[in-house]
Amino acid sequence: MTLPLDEATFSPGVHAADWRAAVRAGGVDLVTARAVGRAYVDELVQQIEQAGPYCVVAPGVAVPHARASAVVRRDALAIVVLDEPVAFGHPHHDPVRVVIAMAAQSPRRHLQMLAELANALDGDGVIHRLAAAADRDAAIAALRG
Repeated sequence: MTLPLDEATFSPGVHAADWRAAVRAGGVDLVTARAVGRAYVDELVQQIEQAGPYCVVAPGVAVPHARASAVVRRDALAIVVLDEPVAFGHPHHDPVRVVIAMAAQSPRRHLQMLAELANALDGDGVIHRLAAAADRDAAIAALRG
C-alpha cells in the first residue's frame, strides 16, 4: 500500500452542522498539515456542489477530493470522525460519520490513491474501527488492515 498514512492527520469528535462543514474540516486539516494551499478547501466543496455526493464511497464514509493542481504540495490524507453523522444527499450511504479528505499531486496518483483507499475501506470492520478510533494510531491501523 502506498497511501501516505505516515503523515495522515486524524481529528476525532469533530462537530459539523452539515456536509460542507464536514468537508471543510478535512480540508483545513490538509492545509494545517501544509499538504495543500487554502484554495483546495473551496475546491473540495465546489466539486460536490457541482457533481453531487460522488465522494460518499461506502456506508457512512466520504472521501472528498479535488483535481491534482498547483495548490497540492504533496499527497495527503486527513481523517475526520464526526461527533454526529451528517447527510451528504447520497441515496444509499448517508449519513456520513467518517470523512477522509484526500489530495494528490498528479492525476495518476489521484486514481491510485482512490483505488487503494477503496480497497482499504472494503476490509472487514474497517469503517467501524475508523469511526470508533480514539486516536491517530487506531485510525491508521484500521486503514492498514
